Amino acid sequence: MRTTSVGVFKIATTGPGDVSGLMAMIGSGAIDPKSILAILGKTEGNGGVNDFTREYAVAALCTALAPQLGLTAHEVEQRIAFVMSGGTEGVLSPHITVFTRREAERTAGLSGKRLSIGMAHTRDFLPEELGRSAQITETAKAVKAAMADAGIVEPADVHFVQIKCPLLTSERVAAAAARGNKVVTTSSYSSMAYSRGASGLGVAVALGEIGPEVRDEDVLRRYDLFSNVASTSSGIELMHNVVIVLGNSASSASAFEIGHAVMEDAIDAPAVVSALNSVGLGVAPQSTAGRALVNIFAKAEASPDGSVRGFRHTMLEDTDISSTRHARAAVGGLIAGLAGTGAVYVSGGAEHQGPAGGGPVAAIARLSD
Repeated sequence: MRTTSVGVFKIATTGPGDVSGLMAMIGSGAIDPKSILAILGKTEGNGGVNDFTREYAVAALCTALAPQLGLTAHEVEQRIAFVMSGGTEGVLSPHITVFTRREAERTAGLSGKRLSIGMAHTRDFLPEELGRSAQITETAKAVKAAMADAGIVEPADVHFVQIKCPLLTSERVAAAAARGNKVVTTSSYSSMAYSRGASGLGVAVALGEIGPEVRDEDVLRRYDLFSNVASTSSGIELMHNVVIVLGNSASSASAFEIGHAVMEDAIDAPAVVSALNSVGLGVAPQSTAGRALVNIFAKAEASPDGSVRGFRHTMLEDTDISSTRHARAAVGGLIAGLAGTGAVYVSGGAEHQGPAGGGPVAAIARLSD
């Protein structure tokens, strides 16, 4: 098995089209553009169907990286996994996290498993397949392929699986109808949840967290079925799933480590502390002896039963602000307070990603050795 070294760089942005920070790091030699495997970002859009800040951010990054790689912007998008999560409500701060990977030699004295990253794509889906078993099955295949790409053998070593998945538009619904097929929902907004949920279940199947016998009718109904490490985000800009697996591997010579915990609800501070502790960190300040926090990645959603620890919440009843925006702000504030920074990656909509109303939270630390 080959040995790789993974780099992680968190870069603040002044807007979805701001690539200056990344270009400065490339110019200084801190980042080799040829080694970039994935870029995860938080943009200041609404996170909904019409959040074009995600597409704008990807277009800006691809255009900037194209001459660096000797490729067209379209070719850059095929080479690098871009996952932009819209919505920086509350204290959340727009930023991107750049993951690099290169071949390396494992030096003497390097102990333990270190951060590794792998990537895979599903095939394109038909609109009528979104939110259904086809998406679950294909996602599970892609997760296993991404694990192999990362050199991760044991499911227990997988700590975060980030997926970008499609949604339905009126044109896509019409295309399915023209073929005589029905889609899971005709609502574009609701389709985001179905796509996220089916993708989350695909992760759970791949990692053996649930059995493979998942039915179409289980999506958004059987909330007892979920993955503890899945993070899925819907977007209008694609028709397939992009799968990024993050975990620790003995084949990695990285200076980073990743761990995770599971939030049982939106105010589960002990779970966030547990995630920090899993990589040898404590509550803010952001560094301890020999280790420094790089970023935290988490899912957030309004509990579907309308309550948090026995008290009613109104996130699902607010017709002015969507529940995903409420949840991102609430969970983002909680994590920011414990991490000591608002530049954390909190994505809304956690259907089948952790227990209902909760979600996974993962932390990446840099080791000084």
